Amino acid sequence: MIDMQVFWLALIQGLTEFLPVSSSGHLILFSKYTSFADQGQVIDIALHIGSLIAVVLYFWKTIQQMLVDLFKEKFLPNFQVEGVRLAYYIICATIPAIVIGGAMKYIGMDWTRSTKLIGWLLIIYSIILWYADTKFSTSKTLKEMSLKDAMFIGFAQCLAFLPGTSRSGVTITVGRFLGYNRSEVAKFSMLLSVPAILAAGILAMYEIYQGGELSQLTMAYQAIGLSFIFSLSAIFLMMQWLRHATYLPFVIYRIILGICLLLDAYNVL
Repeated sequence: MIDMQVFWLALIQGLTEFLPVSSSGHLILFSKYTSFADQGQVIDIALHIGSLIAVVLYFWKTIQQMLVDLFKEKFLPNFQVEGVRLAYYIICATIPAIVIGGAMKYIGMDWTRSTKLIGWLLIIYSIILWYADTKFSTSKTLKEMSLKDAMFIGFAQCLAFLPGTSRSGVTITVGRFLGYNRSEVAKFSMLLSVPAILAAGILAMYEIYQGGELSQLTMAYQAIGLSFIFSLSAIFLMMQWLRHATYLPFVIYRIILGICLLLDAYNVL
């Protein structure tokens, strides 16, 4: 039987992971404003693994080309080959997130699960996203990406450890500042999620296995499966949307949600 908490969490994760609205922030808010207990970071990561599988399936041709080119070039960094170049850009851009993520895990992240923090970050980064999306060119494609641009986006990804920021939001924002096409930078943002989520997911699943808690393991498997279904649908709709529209609806949504959270956090409501 499907756990209803996991079902709703997977729905939230699937609809928000690839939209610039902060999936981690929404997952935290779900437990704060419902009768369900906080699901914890293990289930959060399981939900992200489902999203990762969806990304791999949706962009399988691109990922397959990267793997084929890497094997052909014997994993040497020949940036003249498109698949090799993109693969190394993703690897290099992931390194900052792995380093910062490891440090955050050591320090502890409970302090980030604050309604006030989520509210302020939703508003602040929505304004930055709006500015980047409306004031900068949309002409560049991934074929024109440089290592420097990829690293800028990779360092921006580290900000997403703060719920309310949005991993896709900050990476897309920096990509738009750099002049990349909306759908192209969204694609890079989603591909960039693969190694980071995979590393965190393997670690989380190992910790569950070592703990021997079968009930938690069952919930994690359900979270992965349901999140995959909802995430794949969201990716398809997102990529269709970006072919003819801007990020303005997400900016408006973030601002409204952020204001509501702050009014509640400061006991105005």
